[in-house]
Amino acid sequence: MSDIPKLLIIGGLVLIVVGLLWHFGGRFLPIGRLPGDIVIKRENMTFYFPLMTSIIVSVVLSLLLLLFRR
Repeated sequence: MSDIPKLLIIGGLVLIVVGLLWHFGGRFLPIGRLPGDIVIKRENMTFYFPLMTSIIVSVVLSLLLLLFRR
């Protein structure tokens, strides 16, 4: 098997695991509802920008990638 199908399969499995953790872990961890996330509610509109959640996910992924490179 060449490299591209292996990468696609691994990427798909990683996305499934992350999705399951996000779905079931959301009950215990307030991911997506952290202080620093921007929520603007108006009459007929809600704007949501998960700023702090994005920063934390970025830091965690950067640390994991740093560990896997070594």
